[in-house]
Amino acid sequence: MSETQRCSWCGDDPLYVAYHDEEWGVPLHDDRKLFEMLILEGAQAGLSWITILRKRENYRTAFHGFDPERIARFTQRDLDRLAKNEGIVRNRLKIAAAVINAKAYLALNKSGVTLDEFLWRFADPPDAKRMSKELLRLGFKFVGPTICYAFMQAVGMVNDHAANCWKRKH
Repeated sequence: MSETQRCSWCGDDPLYVAYHDEEWGVPLHDDRKLFEMLILEGAQAGLSWITILRKRENYRTAFHGFDPERIARFTQRDLDRLAKNEGIVRNRLKIAAAVINAKAYLALNKSGVTLDEFLWRFADPPDAKRMSKELLRLGFKFVGPTICYAFMQAVGMVNDHAANCWKRKH
């Protein structure tokens, strides 16, 4: 019986393996989950993804299930509270960016465009630089080209599974 071949980056950590097998690279079109991934990818900047995966449930609690309407109403008191929350990355700029991004998300929706419609315009051909530029233009933060490309990989806009990975063909 041969062992299942996976992308080498996921190693053997059960959380990472589950993320690789069930989520990474699977086309995602749910606005709330896309918003969550955009926030989490921004939070990951400079850190390893496994760090964010281990904190994801804490993020979901701290950011009310990534409800943009609730996050957009966060006050300075909320930001101060989150900056003390050891369950998330306590970088004040990243925390503030989540609030800014929630407001940009709501403005996009108010204009009649869903996050799904907006983001998936950049999937073919993959264009992380253009996605980044457009998100920044709309007021989003922590959405540089590297973050956008990682986001595109995570939500299935590009298939970057290794050639020998069982998920490559799925």
